[in-house]
Amino acid sequence: MDPVIIVGAGPVGLALALALARNDVPSVVLDEGAGVCPESPRTVVLGPDTAAFLARIGYTLVGSDAARWDAFTIWRRRAEVLRLPLDDNPVLHLAQHRLQRGLRDAATATPLIRLTPRHRVVELTQDRDGVTVRTASAADGGTSWRGSHLVGCDGARSTVRKLLKVRFPGRPAVDRHAVATVRVDLPFPGEARLHREPPWRGDREASARPLPDGLWRLDWRLPPGRPQPTEPVDPHATWPGIVTGDTLLTRVTSALTGWCGELPPHQLLAAADHTYQQRLAGRFRAGRCFLAGDAAHLHGALGMQNLADGLRDADNLAWRLALAWHLPPTDAPAESALLDGYENERRGAVGARLRAVDQTMPLLRPLRGWAQTRRSLISGSFRKHAPLLADGHLGTGRFGGAPAYPATPSGVAPRVPEQRGSRGTSLTEQLAPTAPGVLVPDLPVVTADGTADTLRARLGTAFLLVLVAPGTTVWSAEHWLGAGLMPRLTELADALPVPTEVLVTDAYPGATPHTVLLVRPDGHLLGTTPGLHPEKLHTLTAPFAAQETVEHHQGRGELREAEDTGR
Repeated sequence: MDPVIIVGAGPVGLALALALARNDVPSVVLDEGAGVCPESPRTVVLGPDTAAFLARIGYTLVGSDAARWDAFTIWRRRAEVLRLPLDDNPVLHLAQHRLQRGLRDAATATPLIRLTPRHRVVELTQDRDGVTVRTASAADGGTSWRGSHLVGCDGARSTVRKLLKVRFPGRPAVDRHAVATVRVDLPFPGEARLHREPPWRGDREASARPLPDGLWRLDWRLPPGRPQPTEPVDPHATWPGIVTGDTLLTRVTSALTGWCGELPPHQLLAAADHTYQQRLAGRFRAGRCFLAGDAAHLHGALGMQNLADGLRDADNLAWRLALAWHLPPTDAPAESALLDGYENERRGAVGARLRAVDQTMPLLRPLRGWAQTRRSLISGSFRKHAPLLADGHLGTGRFGGAPAYPATPSGVAPRVPEQRGSRGTSLTEQLAPTAPGVLVPDLPVVTADGTADTLRARLGTAFLLVLVAPGTTVWSAEHWLGAGLMPRLTELADALPVPTEVLVTDAYPGATPHTVLLVRPDGHLLGTTPGLHPEKLHTLTAPFAAQETVEHHQGRGELREAEDTGR
């Protein structure tokens, strides 16, 4: 079968290729650039779910390449408003170019991935069996590529999105920031700090976030809009027409002096001016073609991490493409329903996040004077709303946390449209850990051969049947692997119509002993049963399998229901 074509060799495209390779799906990555990852001040904040995803697809150095924050604080003027210790909630912060290099190294070492630099996509056609792409290259003039599916991960100005004629509506300038990477010793090592209305003149908001090797990312919020210069622009300025090199140095020295009391020794390494947009593609899927990452959505106001959501796109899409790629070519209905679920879930999740920003931005936008006083009287003080601001910067809550999909936990698009007002995606933490559609927590588990591991490390290649069995960490595996529900659970895993692995855990939040949990390859909970219920588990996995496979398993009737969980 033809490989999957991925357009764009940024972090999202490379992560998708690596995730597909773990499922024995080959891919061709078409990159318009030269395959070089230049240094830049752009960074990404990774939560536990995205960090675990990167580690299991091959970027094993994600922990050592990133800085782990000890705390996140918010200051206003000269007072600390909020302090969040992060000992129990690890947050990783690393430069985007280091992430991209790590993923590229892993992809280069993977035989199923073909990296093809300096190939610009100029034409795209698709039929019922696959996708044909024509690229332009200085080396050979033009090349035609054939793939089973195509995924556009080619950034905000996506060529794939334009060729598919998918609209990209939204707001072009929600927030503007100046960003710099500085080598310096600040008096709050390991602490990320957001400073609203700092005591030095000229800045409404500044932030400092630690990176590895003594580096810091410094941010300054700029006035809204993109004003035209009132005097001739220096073409060599760091931000032509907006912020010159001199004003950049003024901001750096003012911030460092304000935080340290005096100007410390420092080295400015990189700088950029970034305008955050809010855009959402009208579709994430068009036939056999998909959009992911910046090509599908843009956000970043209030510290939100668009790249983290792009990695969730790759995680959500990879297992679907892998199942579809291995399905018989005659089973188009099952493939279509499975792949439609990607757009339903991921577009719904990002759309809900953008709506949350629109609702909250008036409460958190920096104001001065009477405007600030009036807002405090009407909607509450800044201290009251500071935790919302922390969510975006930490990748938690409504602005950055992993979403849940309670309306379609199976990940398969429903045949009947959802009713108006139904909850297709949830960005809150109010759902129970056993609710269908939630992202499962990371827990210690034991595999069927007695190997100790963690739950999220087993994700990505198969569905997981997790048995909650107290005492498994106390007793040796040889005592319980052949007892109780284990033999029948192993038999059931082999009989299910999708690849399934059996795991055992000592406890799961909210689950009683001998509960069986069925987890999707991307870590979202498909459903639970009190004990072993083969018919229900077959029903939960049926939407992912070929129709003839489902009929075969339904006709067997060999597995028995087991209400009693202790046998």
